[in-house]
Amino acid sequence: MKQYYVVMALAVVFSCKNPSSENEQVAKEITLEKTEKAPVLNPEEAKRLSQLPLHCMDTEYPNKLNQVIGGDEDLRSPKALHPAFYGCFDWHSAVHGHWSLVSLLKNFPELEGASEIKGKLLEHISKENIAQEVAYFYGEHNKTYERTYGWAWLLKLAEELHTWNDPVARELESNLQPLTDLIVTKYLEFLPKLNYPIRVGEHPNTAFGLSFAYDYATTLNNTELKQLIEERAKDFYMNDQGCPLSWEPGGFDFLSPCLEEAALMKLILPKEDFKLWFADFLPQLVASNFTLDVGKVSDRSDGKLVHLDGVNFSRAWSLMKISEGIPEYQHLQNIAYKHINHSLPSIVGDSYEGGHWLGSFAIYALNSIHD
Repeated sequence: MKQYYVVMALAVVFSCKNPSSENEQVAKEITLEKTEKAPVLNPEEAKRLSQLPLHCMDTEYPNKLNQVIGGDEDLRSPKALHPAFYGCFDWHSAVHGHWSLVSLLKNFPELEGASEIKGKLLEHISKENIAQEVAYFYGEHNKTYERTYGWAWLLKLAEELHTWNDPVARELESNLQPLTDLIVTKYLEFLPKLNYPIRVGEHPNTAFGLSFAYDYATTLNNTELKQLIEERAKDFYMNDQGCPLSWEPGGFDFLSPCLEEAALMKLILPKEDFKLWFADFLPQLVASNFTLDVGKVSDRSDGKLVHLDGVNFSRAWSLMKISEGIPEYQHLQNIAYKHINHSLPSIVGDSYEGGHWLGSFAIYALNSIHD
C-alpha cells in the first residue's frame, strides 16, 4: 500500500509539473511559427523568376499536346496548332508563363530586359495568332480543351493585362479579347451543366478554376459570370464540413483541395458568413498553434513528384486569402511563409520538369502576401 501511495504521489508531482512544461513547449512552437521570415518579391527575385518563362515560351519541345486526334490533318507541330501558346511543355503552362511576365512587368516597370519581354509578348499575343487559337477551340474534338485549368489561367492573363497601365497592355488586351470572350462563354455554358464539383489536387479542380474566373469577373465587372460562380460555388460547397486536410497532399497534388475551396468561399461569402462556414469546414485552423507540414519533393526531375512544390505555393496563396481581414486567422500567414520559403529556392536552375510552370505559382503566391 505504501508503494501505491508513493507512486501516486510521484504521479501527482509529475502531473503538476508536466502541464507547465507542455505549455512552455507549445509557446515555443508558436514563437517559432511567428519568426518565419516573410518572403518578398523584390526586383532581384523578379529578375530571377522572369528567366523561367523567358526560357520556355519559345521552347517547342518537349511538348504535351493533350490533343484528340480526329485525322491526319490534326497531326501538326505545337507551334502550328498553337502559335501564341506553344512553348513551356503544354498550352496552360505557356498561358501562365505569359501571365508571369505581364505580372512582373506590371509590378516592376524597370525590370531588366523589359523591352525584350514586351517584344516577345507582342510577338506571341498577336491578332493573327489569337485568331488561330480561337479557331482551335471550334474544332470538332476540341470543345472541352483545357477545361477548366487552362481556361482559368487565360482569364487570369486577361485580368492582369486589364490592370496593367501600359500602352503595350492595351494592345495585348485587345489582341487577346476574342479568346477571352470565348473562354467566358465556355464558363457560362459549362457551369450550369456541372452537377458535382471536381475535388482533386490537379488541373480539373473546380474551386481553383472558379476562383480565377471570379477574380476576372469581379475586376472586369462581368455580372453574369460573377453571379453564376457565386451560385455554383454555394451549390457545390455550402454544406461541406470537416474537410480531410490530413489526407493532403496526394502524391501528385499541386493544388490543395481543402484550402482552394476555402479560399473560393472567402471570395464569395460576406466575412461573417465565411467565418461561420469555415469554423465547420476546417475547425482546427483557428488554433494559434496549428501547424501544417510542407509538401516534400523526393525527385525534382520527375514531372509528377515535383507537383508538391506547387502544392506549397497553392497552400500559401490560399492561406493568405483566408487570413485576409480576419484577425483570428492571422497566424495562418506564418504557415504560408513557411511553404513559400521551402520551395522558392529550388525552382530556378532546376530541371525543366518543374521550371516550365513553377515560376508562375511562385509569383502568384508572392503576390498574395499582404500586410
